[in-house]
Amino acid sequence: MNKKSVALLKTLDMETGLTEMISVIHAAFNEKPHVVAMITMDKALPVSKKLEKAFMLTNSVNDAWWNNKDVTPMFPERGCRSTSVGDMVLIGTEKFKCETSGWSEV
Repeated sequence: MNKKSVALLKTLDMETGLTEMISVIHAAFNEKPHVVAMITMDKALPVSKKLEKAFMLTNSVNDAWWNNKDVTPMFPERGCRSTSVGDMVLIGTEKFKCETSGWSEV
């Protein structure tokens, strides 16, 4: 399936209420907070699963994380570090901070 078809399917899912967009915000290491990714997420997942998936999708393992399906990179540089402790995820109007173990609501 080509990128145009994938984008169309994502749009249709969002319009039917099956998915939502969540933001990944890098703010660790004394950085000015900035959005680095928008992730298309299954709306029915519990918040804890959305947070786990956002963390997993924005960490490079076998390839650069911005090449992951469902991730739209939002940074101008050629690359971007992985999500770390101190970074945040915005789900709707709720913001969560990545902690050493788990997440806390901000």
